[in-house]
Amino acid sequence: MSSIADNIKKIKEQTVEKLISLGRPEDDLTIVAVTKTHPVAVIEEALRNGISHIGENKVQEAIHKIPFITVPYEGFHFIGHLQSNKINNLLKLKPVLIQSIDSLYIAQQLNRSLGRKNLTQDILIQVNTTAETTKSGVNPENAIDMIWQIAALPCLNIKGLMTIGMLSPNPENTRPYFRKLWKLKEKIEAEKIPEVQMKYISMGMSEDYLIALEEGSNMLRLGTIIFGARNYGGTN
Repeated sequence: MSSIADNIKKIKEQTVEKLISLGRPEDDLTIVAVTKTHPVAVIEEALRNGISHIGENKVQEAIHKIPFITVPYEGFHFIGHLQSNKINNLLKLKPVLIQSIDSLYIAQQLNRSLGRKNLTQDILIQVNTTAETTKSGVNPENAIDMIWQIAALPCLNIKGLMTIGMLSPNPENTRPYFRKLWKLKEKIEAEKIPEVQMKYISMGMSEDYLIALEEGSNMLRLGTIIFGARNYGGTN
């Protein structure tokens, strides 16, 4: 068994154990393997060993990989900052979920492109719960107003929220920020915004995914813990 296969097996055992301890169903979780900088062969190895969702954070990298994957899988997620000039290339890749909508402007541009193609797109709203300037995402205090506005765009389907925890040597330090996203989710549900769902709460990465599960996450974005350290020397 490959190290990737071993890693995936261990992650699934840990997450199932954690979900059971929390009284949640074993299948109440989507694991998105973050495949940035990893070549198609490595991605396919993960797909053959239990991964069914993959995530890329750069359109220009994804276009050189996604069309060439031959192993069946359930979906490609876009998880990086989306620039308006990359929207059409991204849509060619048919993402099941764009997790990183962080402004009304980019939502409007995406909606316009989708409308021209007579398509709709499932999205998550990215929230900057840590208030770090290096991170994308809408301020939590402005999120509900923005969601009301995006909900009016006919080609976009809001399916939940995404956040990136605080990078810290102690994963426990990120718990308050995950909790903040969950509280925002509850406020949004109370608003009863038409056509808006809080189906997915995407939070938790390799360093803090078990804490994220404890705070309500049902979608993890895992890279290093599956694939090992990234190789930034190339993408193919």
